[in-house]
Amino acid sequence: MSFEFAIRVYYEDTDAGGVVYHSNYLNFYERTRTEYLRSLGFEQDTLLAQGIAFFVRRCEIDYFQPAKFNDLLTVNVTVGLIKRASLSFEQQIFSQDGKLLSSATVLVVCVALDKMKPVAIPSNILKEFKGVC
Repeated sequence: MSFEFAIRVYYEDTDAGGVVYHSNYLNFYERTRTEYLRSLGFEQDTLLAQGIAFFVRRCEIDYFQPAKFNDLLTVNVTVGLIKRASLSFEQQIFSQDGKLLSSATVLVVCVALDKMKPVAIPSNILKEFKGVC
């Protein structure tokens, strides 16, 4: 299952030429993953209170065309590989007219905050992700 989230490009997202600065694509991807978790019933603050968080371990990103100031983007996410303590996400950013602007593969690891070490993803979260794959 794919999840989509709309993001408007603000002036603060761009460089002096009105083009989205390359690192801000990572913010767009992050927001979409957060909203995806929220749509499945998992809030980041609740996870933090339980002593766990998902940390990005690796991100591979490609840029095809630039997004610009005031563009309305569609960012999507699908779950890729699910392991005991990690998940990979496939993500894309599209322009309003459907052009692929960027794609990324993001590997996140579930971490116990008290030890800052990888830990098994809680079963209720795994169940939700496996249910949407």
